[in-house]
Amino acid sequence: MDDNYVKGKGKKFPYHNRQLSWMDFNSRVMEEAFEKENPVMERVNFLAITASNLDEFMMVRVAGVIDQMEHGIKESDLSGLTPKQQYSRLSEKIHDFSQRQYSCLNRSILPVLKKHDIYFKKVSELNEAQKKFIDKYFDKVIFPVLTPMAVDTSRPFPLLLNKSLNLAVRLMNDDKESFFAVMQVPSVLPRFIELPSKNERDFILLENIIISRLDELFELFKIKAYCPFRITRDSDLDIDEDTDNLLSEIEKSIKQRRRGKPIRLEISDKCDKSLRKFLTEMLDVDESEIYECHGPLDLTFLSKFAKISGSEKLSFKPIMPVNPPADFYGYDDIFEAIREKDRFVHHPYESFDCVLRFVQEAARDEKVLAIKQTLYRVSGNSPIVAALIKAAENGKQVTVLVELKARFDEENNIHWAKKLEKAGCHVVYGLSGLKTHCKICLVVRNEEDGIRRYLHMGTGNYNDSTARFYTDMGLFTCKEEYGEDASSLFNVLTGYSLPPQYNKFIVAPHGMRSFFEDKIRKEIENAKNGLPAGITAKINSLVDPSIIQLLYEASKAGVPVKLIVRGICCLIPGIEKVSENITVHSIVGQLLEHSRMFRFENGGQPEMYLGSADWMQRNLDRRVELVFPVEDEEIHKRCDDIIELMWNDVINTRIQLPDTSYDMVDRRGKKHLNCQTEFAQLARNALMQKAGQAEANSNNQGE
Repeated sequence: MDDNYVKGKGKKFPYHNRQLSWMDFNSRVMEEAFEKENPVMERVNFLAITASNLDEFMMVRVAGVIDQMEHGIKESDLSGLTPKQQYSRLSEKIHDFSQRQYSCLNRSILPVLKKHDIYFKKVSELNEAQKKFIDKYFDKVIFPVLTPMAVDTSRPFPLLLNKSLNLAVRLMNDDKESFFAVMQVPSVLPRFIELPSKNERDFILLENIIISRLDELFELFKIKAYCPFRITRDSDLDIDEDTDNLLSEIEKSIKQRRRGKPIRLEISDKCDKSLRKFLTEMLDVDESEIYECHGPLDLTFLSKFAKISGSEKLSFKPIMPVNPPADFYGYDDIFEAIREKDRFVHHPYESFDCVLRFVQEAARDEKVLAIKQTLYRVSGNSPIVAALIKAAENGKQVTVLVELKARFDEENNIHWAKKLEKAGCHVVYGLSGLKTHCKICLVVRNEEDGIRRYLHMGTGNYNDSTARFYTDMGLFTCKEEYGEDASSLFNVLTGYSLPPQYNKFIVAPHGMRSFFEDKIRKEIENAKNGLPAGITAKINSLVDPSIIQLLYEASKAGVPVKLIVRGICCLIPGIEKVSENITVHSIVGQLLEHSRMFRFENGGQPEMYLGSADWMQRNLDRRVELVFPVEDEEIHKRCDDIIELMWNDVINTRIQLPDTSYDMVDRRGKKHLNCQTEFAQLARNALMQKAGQAEANSNNQGE
């Protein structure tokens, strides 16, 4: 336990290492891939998610630790670990994790696929018809795009793309001299190909087809060995935000990302020793950065495989959003609905279409004068962006803050920023040194009784694609105090306005940290005075040391603290006399939990807040974030019910233990509640109830 203590304000307090905590989270995702009760294609998909998660973690977090080591940094982090100690533990943990991924694939998933007559075949296992099929496929499709590259004194080792799958080949001439070559497995072609088969479904991997024809690609030499390999590069951007042109600076940095230093080399566990030595020297990696894989490299391809047509019965029953959400049922005019009362939506159980509709109707409504919106991550073919472009074409004043620094979405956001500018929108890129992560859309409308501002504020991105499987919440309102705050916030984002005193909004980086710290202190004070006290928070990550220290103080004061933290949690619960009144749950299930909710008992008059911020230093100090109160009584009650239902989930929930590990909830004697499927049913019930009420009213009027 001593390793998990850090000095703060003159005393030690428990603090789990952030990077190790993230690896624990990815392990929870992998548990879903091992889970026999999950349909097999969902298990395949969970395994693919762990691979995709790990890629990004390596490119950013592990690369950052390596960078600290290379710069000679020896200071301990908040958990008491130096960069060298962190890397040592991470390397051990990631190597073990990688081995478990392939154990999951080979021993747990592939046997179940075989029971459903689904097979991944080797070339040696193909029948004659299948061999003819792959020969024809190679000649017609694969061969034209292959580029074998010899490596010798006149042809240096090529710059290989980050995360690309490649083949290394060792060749020998008649004089017994060895030569080497590399070749990228074409990423423009499908990674797996279905083979003709009568009674089963047979698939073969693209690289195996290529390997079967290597002799024809290197006819002058004998092939002595080959090995699939894949490199992961340091991909964290180093951006100079003092530049006169942030867009071009980021474009330049994206190109540099492709040339980042390799920090992981994945190779087949059957790799020839000479090829291994060749790759190690050419890529300048050491032994700790080499990962031997007992199976196909780059398991991210399994996400597409999990969705092959005809496998629907081997997947979860899809959670279909109700459309319209109950709060908007019966309204042809979305602005009329919001004028009547605040409206609340819970995605993906309720359709994201109401958010699209809000922007689309504003784009064509003659009374709308202006639209202002923040965009952090949007889909590849974004209807939100299309609506904003249409609004500009219709003469509206459209202002869009596009966050160019959204990691790994930089190119997509640059593309949309240019299209928006071309259409006549005012596009801004945010504040220097800060990412703009808040989720807000403001519509200014000229109505008979004057100017009215309509707002949508959310916990998630304006991304119609991820809205299908991320859980998020949104609030629509046209209350004047919220409208004033929204205008002030956009003035700060687009101009030189000082951060104002907001009526309702809590905005980072000016005021959100002190707001949350004051709220926690108030609960401590209430507990000491014998008043009702309690803190419940649902967030993606809990890292901030000051917040963690205050939560420990709250626990010591007897405040019950309930935390639902999907990912990283540096707080350690259940420690006697420190955090024994804190319980941490993590929900990992069919949908990705993304919403942020904060509930404070407040002496018996509970307060509820929603927003975009997690409890991390970056959210509180280095980003523009928005948290807002839920004041409508019906919506407040609904949010209370939502967070309580999540807390009682026993299907998707793990509980964090004092040793930082996680255990599934003990289901004995408890209702087998899956909060995600329950929310889907509640959304359907609410819509049916509204439809029934409308039908009854119509019948009464007819009488």
